Amino acid sequence: MNQMIRSWQRAFLNVTSKLSWAPALATRILIGWVFAESGWGKMHNLAGVTEYFQTLGIPYANLQAPFVSGVELVGGILLILGLFTRLAAIPLCATMAVAIVTAKRADISSFGDFAGLSETTLLLGLMWLVFFGAGAVSLDRVLFRSKNL
Repeated sequence: MNQMIRSWQRAFLNVTSKLSWAPALATRILIGWVFAESGWGKMHNLAGVTEYFQTLGIPYANLQAPFVSGVELVGGILLILGLFTRLAAIPLCATMAVAIVTAKRADISSFGDFAGLSETTLLLGLMWLVFFGAGAVSLDRVLFRSKNL
């Protein structure tokens, strides 16, 4: 019985090690898509975004709206491509932190509320990308030939 369990364990570890590139790729594409789509939408409704930012009390909303739109659009595309991933994820982390503090603050009355926010999940995914990089299937890896990008 122990031999069979060890055999299954070895087979499982063999398969998962061969697919170790997949989580980083999936994370980058999913998060990148969310931000690219959001940035694209904001770019095409800057007046509405500016007005919304003003209602949240964000200073210089007329400057912040196009800036955040561009950060989300360009950052999202860079994440999808796996290009300058760590660098692109940093300002996206900032946008999620600001979103949590401004737009979502009223929705948070417990840790469970905070943990349940999609913004929190995105922020954690972005932090993972900052610390661990784009992964094996990325332009970062092709261009810089480093396991650490």
